[in-house]
Amino acid sequence: MNKSSITMTAAGVAIDESYITPMSTASAKDATPEAVAGNPAIPDYLVDTYTWAYVRPQNIRFLDRGIVVESILWGNGRYLMDWAFCEFAPGQDIMQPASVYGPFSRRLANVVGPEGSLEVRDIQPVQVEHTRVKVADCKHVTLKVADASQPVGREFDGICCFFLLHEVPDDWKTRIINALLAGVRPGGKVVFVDYHRPATLHPLRPIMMAVNRFLEPYADALWKRDIRSFATRDEGFTWTKETCFGGLYQKVVAVRAE
Repeated sequence: MNKSSITMTAAGVAIDESYITPMSTASAKDATPEAVAGNPAIPDYLVDTYTWAYVRPQNIRFLDRGIVVESILWGNGRYLMDWAFCEFAPGQDIMQPASVYGPFSRRLANVVGPEGSLEVRDIQPVQVEHTRVKVADCKHVTLKVADASQPVGREFDGICCFFLLHEVPDDWKTRIINALLAGVRPGGKVVFVDYHRPATLHPLRPIMMAVNRFLEPYADALWKRDIRSFATRDEGFTWTKETCFGGLYQKVVAVRAE
């Protein structure tokens, strides 16, 4: 990485400016997909489906609250975070391929500790800027505007993909999973935590079916297919899968051979 592209914010957070174009004509508060030039294009599916959740800054501020995150995940938010975090250790070099509402990034930064490093990426500058505020005093966190479906660019000890796949079309699932698998070094792992098909008699099954129909149109695929089945470049990995909360959530871990 070119050191000249790294600057430290006043709060001590590293920003890779090779990925972020200064908002000379629009502040983070007013940013739209078209407001910041020089970054990866915001995909149509995201604008068409998730503007209400991830693009409008006022909605981002409202939704990024602990009580909202816990409500969306039926009170399982902290448990699911811990379920992902237990796969990582202090001192590791970890990448998070998309911003996550709630204390996720800060808690993951605490897991790797100051001896390790965390790189948080998102395709939207407004999300990167929003995360920057939340990890302002974590000097071992680096932020980038980047497309998770593109090559990672280097190898990490681990990658933590938390509730990203259910929000992208199937072809994006394949590209993202392939890119993340290629982004871990031998012995490293990619951890996916996301939705899964709940048990037939799960009391929340009808509700989640309605949520998928009206709010999460790309989530049904994770009810019908294993995450591994989307990968086309999974050679050299050992895969494990667990589910919890009546099958509504899954953790899939792909470990690259030494």
